[in-house]
Formats: sequence, C-alpha cells, structure tokens
Amino acid sequence: MSIETLEKYLPQNTRTYLKKWFSDYYIHIKITRERNSKLGDYRKLHDNSHEITINSTLSPQLFFFVLTHELAHLVAFEKFGRRISPHGNEWKTTFREMLLESIEVYEDALKPIIIKFSKSPKANFMASPDLVKFFHAGEADDNFCYIEEIEKGGFFVYQNQKYLQEGLIKKNYLCKNLATGRKYSFRPLARVEKCM
Repeated sequence: MSIETLEKYLPQNTRTYLKKWFSDYYIHIKITRERNSKLGDYRKLHDNSHEITINSTLSPQLFFFVLTHELAHLVAFEKFGRRISPHGNEWKTTFREMLLESIEVYEDALKPIIIKFSKSPKANFMASPDLVKFFHAGEADDNFCYIEEIEKGGFFVYQNQKYLQEGLIKKNYLCKNLATGRKYSFRPLARVEKCM
C-alpha cells in the first residue's frame, strides 16, 4: 500500500513521520474489517518484510496511534533483536519516543492524554481510561455505556449475548453469560449495551 493510499485513513501532517519510520523497511500495510479482539497487529514475514494490519473503522487519530504502536514493535525488534518481550521495556521506550516525536499530529485536547500515556505505555489500548474515553466521546449513544456504569446485579448485552454483572474482582468485573452460565472478566471500560 502506498503512503498516499494510507494517508486516507490518517490525520493530516503524518507524511514526514511515515517516511522517516518506513524508510529502512519493506512493510505491507493491510486495512482490515473491524475486529473486536484487536485494533491492529504486527508480524515479521518469512521473506524478512513486515506486515501490519489495522482496522478500517478507526478514526484518523486512533488509526495513527495504532499504526505508531505497531511500528514501534517493528523498530524495537529490529533495533534490539527478536528475543525482546513484545511489550517490554525496549518496545515501551520506542513507542514513547515515537509518540512524543509525532505529538503535533494529534489535536490539542488529545495531546496531554498522549503525553501522560507515553510515560508508561500500555500494551492494550483499553488499559488507558483517558484514551478510551477520548476516542469513544464522539460515539454518544444512549443505549451503550461502560461496564463500570452497570450496577452489581444489573444486566447488559455484549456481542448479542445477555450478561449479569456479578461484581468487581481486582480491577475487572466478573460477569455471567446467561445463555451458557460461563463467567467472564470484563475491563471497566468495555462498552456494552444497556438492558431496559
């Protein structure tokens, strides 16, 4: 995919960073349909090229954030070797540097959130409440809320399945799938559909 095609998914003024970050590598970028389990991923291919996939449904700023996350994997592995932990200190340092280098790409309201996040980058986007709330702010829908807003004993729907919120265990919520009886752990900022 050309940088020109990729730019259709990105905020303005990203070309300088993309050219710098892509220049030393042969990278296949694949734009995918929405995946609930992940926003993007990275892997090195057998021919020593690299593949990054990113969900097509992301807003431009979130798309750039996820692209930066995945590129940080590539750069960290190439710089420090394949034996490093995928989300270890080398990746965190690389991701932090790339986020701060490209901070001007993000809108003013997001910049302080990115700066705070960069102090200790998390592997999972959902682990940062400020980021999750910022990117979901434009998706206001009275039928949806965060799991942390469902009271203990309350019901909700997630991926067309009805659940009972049974309470907080450590940082997550234990919820029972009413159809199967199985129990699942939900992060506080998981978006779920309210039951009326």
